Amino acid sequence: MTMEANGVANGPGVVTLEPQDRVRAVDAVKAALAIARDDHDALLAALAETALGLAEQFLGQMLIARTVTVALPVQSGWQRMGLAPVTAITAVMGVNADGVATPLAALGYEIDLVRGEGWLRLRDAGGAVRVTAEVTAGLATDWDAIPPAIRQGAVMLAAYLFSERDTTRPPPGAITALWRPYRSFTLTGSIHS
Repeated sequence: MTMEANGVANGPGVVTLEPQDRVRAVDAVKAALAIARDDHDALLAALAETALGLAEQFLGQMLIARTVTVALPVQSGWQRMGLAPVTAITAVMGVNADGVATPLAALGYEIDLVRGEGWLRLRDAGGAVRVTAEVTAGLATDWDAIPPAIRQGAVMLAAYLFSERDTTRPPPGAITALWRPYRSFTLTGSIHS
């Protein structure tokens, strides 16, 4: 997965569930809708993924852990990954002008994890014009490990999107009420000391 400087592909807000998580999510949405048939499973899975993506955008953090490639400029000083909560930074690559990526020397950079934020400081980019970092971020390991209130809000939103697909009414306020205690945002830019 790649996070570009001007946009995100498969990063925060774009959720693709693994098969076992997809089954659990669909089962939860079907239970909320009191549906027993399987003919809408693909649609319900897509709606569950949409609901989780919207939850990530609202909460300011990734829910189910996944690895994302973050592209960063070559510059001095600490750079924040822009994802939360970061649990690991596993690789740092330098990308040359031709787009060829090679691992940076271990002494060429520092990484740090502080309160769920991932940070990178370049010491020697080895002639790279940009760098990429493999970052693992997420609040939970799978569907069942998502905090129950967040999971319930996602189920409610997916069920609403299914049952009210022809309406212009907004979703129930209870959804954001369930999510609000988990919301994370920063009013000013984070600074690494």
